[in-house]
Amino acid sequence: MKKSVKQEQVTQMHDKLLRAKAVFLADFRGMNVDKATTLRNELRSASVEYKVFKNTLFDIAAKETEAACLAPYLAGPTAVAISYDDPVGAAKVLSKFAKDSKGVFALKAGVLSGKVIDVSQIQALADLPSREVLIAKMLGSMQAPATNFVGVLAALPGSLVRVLDAIRAKKEGN
Repeated sequence: MKKSVKQEQVTQMHDKLLRAKAVFLADFRGMNVDKATTLRNELRSASVEYKVFKNTLFDIAAKETEAACLAPYLAGPTAVAISYDDPVGAAKVLSKFAKDSKGVFALKAGVLSGKVIDVSQIQALADLPSREVLIAKMLGSMQAPATNFVGVLAALPGSLVRVLDAIRAKKEGN
């Protein structure tokens, strides 16, 4: 590869790493084309970019980004998965694929919010509910007090009417 092409690739990867919310590294040794295509399609549907990138070029591109701490994991064939939106979705796809591939595809490490996460932490991230589910639960929790308050306010006039009706019935009985 020409030096100018390498420099352009490093610049592009550096920009991607600056925008990334999470970056995951994986060893893809022994993966056939069908499995690689399946993985790419699943990651694409989760809005994750998946690239095989030279370790030395990745190390250069990662300088002055949160992904710089991944340098110790850059050995052997390395694939890079970059998530710009939802790191949980990326972790779910990668973790599921690592389990299903039985050693052909193995996660190495990742970086989330500037901190290195190991394979067990990636798995824990994958076990979290999706962003939409978490937002729905939060909104439900926020809505519950308002709903209860409205229920109490609606019950007060009904209680008042029943008390007044009981007083009226008692007076009519006397």
